[in-house]
Amino acid sequence: MIMSFNNHIIWKEYLKFGTRQFFKEKTVVYEQGTVGDGFYYVDKGVIKVNTSTIKGIDRMLNIVVSGQLLGIQTMDQQVHFTTAIAARDSILYYFPYESFKELISLSPALFMLFTKTVIHKMHILIEHIHLHTHSAAKQIALILLNICYEFKNYEIHLTQQDIVNCTGLTRITVYKILKEWKKENLIEIQNRKFLIKNPDLLRNYVINS
Repeated sequence: MIMSFNNHIIWKEYLKFGTRQFFKEKTVVYEQGTVGDGFYYVDKGVIKVNTSTIKGIDRMLNIVVSGQLLGIQTMDQQVHFTTAIAARDSILYYFPYESFKELISLSPALFMLFTKTVIHKMHILIEHIHLHTHSAAKQIALILLNICYEFKNYEIHLTQQDIVNCTGLTRITVYKILKEWKKENLIEIQNRKFLIKNPDLLRNYVINS
């Protein structure tokens, strides 16, 4: 995957160029159809990314966690094609386009990281556009794999409740799926995080289910 787990450390150096913003749970960060002029860095929290169909039905596309970027596809004053909502109380840093131009002039390497991230995010959106058509288990597996492979780290700082809030699945459904995966030694559940013990097996589960 494109971004390494030290992405959180890398971006810490540049937060002074952004504006710190706090979003309470269920607060909209940006809305589909509005014009973008910058991007967000998620310092703490969990953000779910949805899109609305022409029939007005919301579909979840992705979950963005601490250390990831948000809204980067439309920072050049294009229209957002997704809506971002805080799944729990979150702290984000907002970087307007003008600030980002100054930032990459100071650190050209950051531009390469940013470009790769944009490409990766677009792949995620394409892959997840039909996420709702999958079974509940496959939806959760895809989300967990996306996060752990992007960071090249198998510790995912999500809770079961985060998955419930983001996917719209019931708490019982999520609990049963994770309990079964734990029994199969695919995952381990620790305090406010998941440890993917066998990512290849989980990937095979997605392919074959």
